[in-house]
Amino acid sequence: MSAVQQAIARRGHGLGRLIRWPWCWPLLAMPTSLIAYLLAVVACDVGLTGWELGATPLRAGELATFAGLLAAAVICIEAMRRLGQPSGVSRDLLSAWWLPIALLLPPLYALLAPAAVGAVLYLRARRIPVYRRVFSSAALGLAGAAASVTFHLAVPGGLLARPVFGSALPVAIGCAALFAVVNAGVVAVAAHLAEPGAPLADVLWDRESLLLDLTETCVGILVAIGCALSFLLLLVALPPVIVLQRSLMHQQLAAAARTDPKTGLLNAAAWQREADAEVARALRSGTPLALLLVDVDHFKRVNDGYGHLIGDEVLRALAAELRRQVRESDIVGRFGGEEFTVLLPRTDAAGACRIAERLRASASALAVCASGGGPPLPGSSAISVTVSIGVAALGEQGGDLFELLAAADLALYRAKDAGRNRVWLYADGDEAAGACP
Repeated sequence: MSAVQQAIARRGHGLGRLIRWPWCWPLLAMPTSLIAYLLAVVACDVGLTGWELGATPLRAGELATFAGLLAAAVICIEAMRRLGQPSGVSRDLLSAWWLPIALLLPPLYALLAPAAVGAVLYLRARRIPVYRRVFSSAALGLAGAAASVTFHLAVPGGLLARPVFGSALPVAIGCAALFAVVNAGVVAVAAHLAEPGAPLADVLWDRESLLLDLTETCVGILVAIGCALSFLLLLVALPPVIVLQRSLMHQQLAAAARTDPKTGLLNAAAWQREADAEVARALRSGTPLALLLVDVDHFKRVNDGYGHLIGDEVLRALAAELRRQVRESDIVGRFGGEEFTVLLPRTDAAGACRIAERLRASASALAVCASGGGPPLPGSSAISVTVSIGVAALGEQGGDLFELLAAADLALYRAKDAGRNRVWLYADGDEAAGACP
């Protein structure tokens, strides 16, 4: 993280120039509205925690339950840490411990638990910027407090004082859902402020994250029921949760193995597998298919002038723009270096040229802040790049994926030779390519 902080510090601006604490740089480079929102959420969490500290009497039994659930969470963190957690693998089952704390104990403990576990995560697991860890803990604390207050108002005696399968269980399920909704809502607002143009659906739930949240909810309720029956059942619940966490990590690692870590697009091997299958499908059905090979013009100048970290930010911004400009069914990947590939099923040469031209125009309009990614800020330098694109169509310029790539590569070379920032279509039977109509 120190190299990233140094790169950001070299391009700092505004208030960041006056403050020399390294952990401040990523936060100070963000929009003012996002900074205000993050600080408001954290302040609300801290204020509620202080209020509950003064209003909640400490009882030995509750402290023991709290300590036991926190210890179980720390054991899970240590078990996962020994396996390693590569970048991009972020989902866990820690809500299996936070949710029981919210249901079994007063709201104070629901506010304290994420902060305690967040500190352990920061010290023992893969580190992320301090402000992100603090905000995440605050969001979880507020969600846990909302669930805890609601549950204890609806079930005054608490889960421990009622039959597990009585009227308290439906309320517990509802509060678990409330916990997930509040946490997702708080995070979604921050994500929207960070990137206002992103679709709201992208920062809420998709099918996979919804399934994972449902799994966390079910496991958390089962752990709460076990603790309500007997504190010793916590020892019985711990091994299955660790096994579930390992299974979850395996699924995430399998997904991460298919993606390029810098851009989030498919890596070359995964793209080729999916592209091969799509080409075979198009040949069987006789439907059109086209391929685009996209290359960033003069990308070496970006790396030499601003550094490789800023160059990576440019690649990430271009990858996101490519993904926004094409259909969900199109297959986008990073081919290597500054080259991207886009496979366009059910698209002929003319349609591919129109899409390529749209991609070229949107890429040339993109501006990346030289202080570390995101939109350019007042007083900061912005990096703009252009792309050249080679186009090839199945049947017209190639009969399989290898021939399509060779034809698109030759068209790309001709586009570069003609002056860059162009879209060229491979001319069948010739050694040259022609500009798209």
